[in-house]
Amino acid sequence: MQIHQRILVTGGAGFVGSSVALALKRSHPQTQVTAFDNLHRRGSELNLSRLREAGVAFAHGDIRSLADLTSLPEPPDLIVECSAEPSAQAGYGGSPEYLIDTNLTGCYHCLELARRVHADFVFISTSRVYPYRRLNDLAYEEGPERFHLSAAQTVAGASGLGVSEDFPLDGPRSLYGMTKLAGELMVAEYADAYGIRYLIDRCGVLTGPWQMAKSDQGVIALWMAAHYFCRNLSYIGFDGSGRQVRDFLHIDDFCELLLTQIGDFETYQGRLFNVGGGLPFSLSLRETTQLCEEITGNRLQIAPVAETRPADVRIYLTDHRRLTAVNGWLPRRDARTTLADIFNWIRRAEAQVRYALG
Repeated sequence: MQIHQRILVTGGAGFVGSSVALALKRSHPQTQVTAFDNLHRRGSELNLSRLREAGVAFAHGDIRSLADLTSLPEPPDLIVECSAEPSAQAGYGGSPEYLIDTNLTGCYHCLELARRVHADFVFISTSRVYPYRRLNDLAYEEGPERFHLSAAQTVAGASGLGVSEDFPLDGPRSLYGMTKLAGELMVAEYADAYGIRYLIDRCGVLTGPWQMAKSDQGVIALWMAAHYFCRNLSYIGFDGSGRQVRDFLHIDDFCELLLTQIGDFETYQGRLFNVGGGLPFSLSLRETTQLCEEITGNRLQIAPVAETRPADVRIYLTDHRRLTAVNGWLPRRDARTTLADIFNWIRRAEAQVRYALG
């Protein structure tokens, strides 16, 4: 397995970025791994000691500033672009300025750095690039605990297994999803124009320990934290029954995949993959509640809110067959394991998590 010598992880103090940086350093101790972050998100500073103890260098900077990126002491030969304002609700009811500047201008700056130093590029994208109205128009059936995608679908790229990379992209997808889709296009154009090797992972819900979850991002970790601390929760939208469904992927499963992709870059380069748990690794909010109750022993009264927010999705499942066909990759950590890992982390780091949640 080949590995790069100097790896820059943007958003490197965030949940995904710090997890990726730590996994890279553990797997390849001789590799120089640098986490680059502006520490904008509350709780991201709590990862700094973990990075330092593992031997990951930290550079405090902002991808909205090209000068911050180009002033790094040594040029990377691989950039893993994990930075983002990750909320699908970002910009609604307020200014999208930070979202646009971070996700679009920031991606451009990272690509400029890659062009200048001839670095390979990994772009962490999102399933939110798929238009939410098209997703909500898919045929589905109602069960007592969850909505189910029907086996027969009339839209290309949709099946009972979920959504593949062939799903149509016309239609609104959220302001956040727009920035990530634009980022994907920018990556492909830079690669074609300047000979940059790249790969794009279009991720569903990534979750696990050290996710400082918010009400609009990181729902599975948020659900466990709310049960642990006995905080209020609501079932929002789609009649307020909590039957909406998302698949999930444990962050360790994702990091193991990414290590494989980076180590065999030529096999994956120039390609885009849906990355997520798929149907066997999916949960409705009601099912998540039940597991959280079993693991924590706490029961909450969860209020129903019938009104559906902009860009919310009834069901999203990742059809990852394109990725699996490359080398047989499949997720390994199921829902109970994932939620138990989050619970055990919260129990160990209770004061830090309480602070991060605000």
